[in-house]
Amino acid sequence: MKKIGISAVLLFALNQPTQACAWYDPDYEYFNLFTQSIIKDKSYLPFLLSYSSKFYGHEVHVHDENIEAWQKFFGNKYNYAETEYLVNKVSYYDLNEFKKGTTNNTFLKKLGPDFYTKNKEAIDYLLQAKYMEPYMQIKFVGNPDNYYFSEQTASVNASNLDYNKTITALTNLYNATKNPEIKLRYAYQIVRFNHYTQNYQLAVDAFKKYIEPLNLKSAPYYLALDQMAGALRGLGKGQDANWNFFKVFSFSKARKESAFTSMQLSDSTSFKDLMARAQSPEEKNMATFLLAYGDYSNPIPAMEKMYDIDPDSEILKVLAARSINELERSYLPIMYNSDEITNQREATTSGNPSEKPNTTSTTTEQNVEKPSFWSRIVSFFKNLFGGSPDDATERGANLSDKSYLNHPNRIPFFSVKDNLWDDNDKVLNYIDDFDKFIDKTKDKSKDEFWKIASAYLKFLKKDYDASNDILNDIKTNNPEYLQEIKKMKALNAIVSQPKIDADFENKLMTDYKEYFIKPEKKASDSAEYYDDSPPSTSHFLVDILANRYFLQGEDGKAYLMNNSLSSLQYSPNADLAKKLQAFINKDNKTAFEKEVVSKNIDIKGNPDAFFNLIYGDQEMRNANFAKAKDYYSKIKNFGGLHPISSFYYNEEEAPKVDPTAYDGFNNVSPLVFGHNVWESFGSAETESMKAESFVSDFPMIKSNMNKLDLANAAIELQKIGTAKDQKAAQANQLIGNMLYNSSILGYYRELFVMDLNNAGWNKYDFWKTDTPYKYYYKNYSYTSYIKPENFDLSINYYKKALDQTTDKDQKARILFQMASAEQGKYYQWESKQQNNLSWDDPNYEQKRKAFDAQIDKTKNDKYRTYFAQLKQNYADTQSFKDLQSRCLYFKYYTTK
Repeated sequence: MKKIGISAVLLFALNQPTQACAWYDPDYEYFNLFTQSIIKDKSYLPFLLSYSSKFYGHEVHVHDENIEAWQKFFGNKYNYAETEYLVNKVSYYDLNEFKKGTTNNTFLKKLGPDFYTKNKEAIDYLLQAKYMEPYMQIKFVGNPDNYYFSEQTASVNASNLDYNKTITALTNLYNATKNPEIKLRYAYQIVRFNHYTQNYQLAVDAFKKYIEPLNLKSAPYYLALDQMAGALRGLGKGQDANWNFFKVFSFSKARKESAFTSMQLSDSTSFKDLMARAQSPEEKNMATFLLAYGDYSNPIPAMEKMYDIDPDSEILKVLAARSINELERSYLPIMYNSDEITNQREATTSGNPSEKPNTTSTTTEQNVEKPSFWSRIVSFFKNLFGGSPDDATERGANLSDKSYLNHPNRIPFFSVKDNLWDDNDKVLNYIDDFDKFIDKTKDKSKDEFWKIASAYLKFLKKDYDASNDILNDIKTNNPEYLQEIKKMKALNAIVSQPKIDADFENKLMTDYKEYFIKPEKKASDSAEYYDDSPPSTSHFLVDILANRYFLQGEDGKAYLMNNSLSSLQYSPNADLAKKLQAFINKDNKTAFEKEVVSKNIDIKGNPDAFFNLIYGDQEMRNANFAKAKDYYSKIKNFGGLHPISSFYYNEEEAPKVDPTAYDGFNNVSPLVFGHNVWESFGSAETESMKAESFVSDFPMIKSNMNKLDLANAAIELQKIGTAKDQKAAQANQLIGNMLYNSSILGYYRELFVMDLNNAGWNKYDFWKTDTPYKYYYKNYSYTSYIKPENFDLSINYYKKALDQTTDKDQKARILFQMASAEQGKYYQWESKQQNNLSWDDPNYEQKRKAFDAQIDKTKNDKYRTYFAQLKQNYADTQSFKDLQSRCLYFKYYTTK
C-alpha cells in the first residue's frame, strides 16, 4: 500500500497554503468535472485552460494538414497513417532504393513497381526534402556570458549545407517541375532554407517570387508563410511577422501552438495592430479570440463580440470551456479548509473590492429570512432558561431534508481562495452574466455544446432540477456529449440528495457504481491511474458523500470515504475512533458500505485491538491507569502500527520489522521510568536516558513490557505511593517520570500518541491541539492534532514524592523534573501568544522587542517556580552540580 513521505506531507498542513511549494501543480487543484475537450475542433485543444503548462495537454491526435494534402495528392488511396509513414518516417535510403527498383521496406513494396513512375515528381521531391531535413534548423550561437552557455558542436544546421549549390538545385527543381503542388513545395524549401541560413530578406523575396505567383493556398503555402513570417521577425518587422503568423494560426490545425508562440502578442500595441489588419468577420473573430485568450479578466465582453460575429464559432466554445473551467476551480475546490468559512461567498462581480457589484449572484449570497416576532419570543425564553438557539451547524442523523440542504457546511459552495494568477484577493465571479450569455447562445447555436454548458452552470448554481431539464432535452449522437450528459446527470442526482441513507446507497451501487469502484488493474494500466491520478469526478463524489456523512453525524463513514483507517494514527482521536469502531462492527452493512466505505480498513490484525490501543493510550496520558489497563487487556491479535514517521513510500521499500522493537503495544522500554541524561531525541535511549538508582526495588518494572504490563506497573506504583515512607516517594517519582517522559517533551513522546518513534514532526507541536474539521475528514494524514498535555499530572506526582522524601539529593532531582514539566506549561502558554504586528509598522522593531520582553517576564515570573526553588535551596547538592554539568541552560540560569 502506498505511503506518503512525511517530509512532503507536512507541507500540506490544513491551514497552510500549498501554492508556495516548488512542485505545486495547479491543475491538480480542481476536479475537472466539466470536460473541456468535448469541443469538436480538436486543433484548439492546446488553448483550453491549464495553469500547469503553457498549453493544455493533448488528448486527441490532430491530423496534420500537410499529411492530408499528400493524401489528396495520392488520390486518397492510402490512409493517414500510411501517408504519414511515407512522408515523415521512410528513410532517405529506403526511398532512394525504392526509386532504383530495389527495396526491402514492406510498405514500399506494397506500393508496387509503377508507383514511382506515376508519382515521379512527388518521390523526387520527398527525396530532396528528406536529404535536407536534418539540416533544417538555424545555427545556434550561444552567449559566452550566459550562465547556461555551452559549446554546441555536434548537431548540424542549415549553414552546414553549401548555400549556392543548394539554392541552385532547389531553383532548378522548381523550374523543372510541372505539377503546381510539387512546385509549391520546392518553393517552400527555398523560403525555408533562406530563413534557416539567416538570409531573411532573401527568404521574404523568395516567397514573393516563387510562392505568390502560383496562387495556391494549400498546406505548403502556409508552411512557407510560417517561414517567411519568421524571416520578417529576423528583419525586425514584428507587426508584419505577427500578421502572417496569425494567418498560419487561423489556417493550420497541427501548428497552432507554434504559430501562437511565434506571434509574440505581448503588449496592447501588438493586439491593436492585429485588430486593425483584421478585415473579414472570420479574421475579426479570431483576433478577438486571441485577445480574450490572453486576458484573465471577465471574458463575457469578448464573447459577446464574437457572438455578434458568429454564434456558432468553434473558438467561442473554446472561450466558454475555459471560462467554465475557471469558475469550477473556485466553486469546486479539492479541499475546504477549516478557515474557509470566513472567506466563502465573498466574491464580487469585479476584481476590485471597492467597486460596487453590478449583478447579484444567486450563489454568492444567502438570503436570510428575518425571524418572526413569535420566533424571537421563543428564542428569548430558550436562552433565558438555559436553552440554546437553533444551531445552523448542528450535525446529526435526524435533521430535516431542508436542514441538510441549507446547512452552511454543505459542500460545494463558492470558495474564495488565494489566487496565484491575479494580484487581487477577490475571485471574479461572473457566473450569472455567463449563465445569461450561454442561455442566449444555446437558443441561437445548433451545437448541443451550449446546452451542456448551460446545464453545468445550473449545477454549479445548485439548480439541479433546471440542469436535469436541460440535459433531458438534449438530442445528440456525439459520444463525447453523451458521456458528459451521463456524468452530469449522476452529479445532479448525488449532489442534490438531502440525506444519504441505505436506500440511496443501494441506488449508488446500482446506477453509479463506476464512480466508486475502479475496475481491476490491468498490466497495461499506468501506476498513476491507481495511485497518483489527478482529481476526478470520482474523487469529487467521494468528497460529497464524505461531507454528507459528516453532516449526518456518521463520522466513521465520513472518515473512511477519504482516508485509510491507519491514518487515524496521525491524530488518534478517541471520539472518532469510537464511531469508526461502531461502523466497522456494524451488522448488515449495505453493499456500498462493504465495497466502498470499508475498502479503506487497512490495518493489520484485529481492528478492535487498534481501537483499544487508542483508548488505553488516552487514559494513560490522563493518568487513569486502571481504565487504561481495562482497554489494554482487551487487545488481542494486534498487528502493529504503520511507521508513519518513516521515510518510505510502499511496502517493498519498507525495512524489515524488528520483532524486538516497539510496535505500538509491545516492547516498551523500562527506561520510560528513568530520567534524561541529556536531551537528544535522535540518540539511542541508552545515551539519552538513565534508570533511577532505586528502580531494582520495584520488580513490577520489567526489563521488557507491553502496555498492559506498563499499566499494571503504574497501578502498583500508585498503591505503594499512598504510604508516607521513602519507597512511596520513589514510587511517585517513577510515575512522574513515566508521565513526563511520555509527554510531548519526553524522550518517549511517541508512546501514547500512536507512533513508533520520537522523530520530530508536527505531532509534537504545541500550537496544533484542536481538530478543525467542519466539512469532512479529508487529508486526515496531512497534519496532526493532539490534545494538549496535562503537565500538572506529572507535577502532582513529583510533589507527592517531594513531600515524602527526606533525601535532599532526591529532592533536587525531583525539583528539576518538576521544572522541566513546568517548562512544558510555559511552551503551551507561549504558543498561544501573538504579537499581531505588521511588518510595515514604522515602530515594528521597538514593538517586537517590547513583546519579547513581556514574554520573558511572564516566563520568569510564572514558569520558573521550581528552578528558583532548586537554585535557592539545593545548590549544595551533588544532583544540582550534576545537572549543571549536563544541562547548559540550567547552568546559565543558575549562574546568572
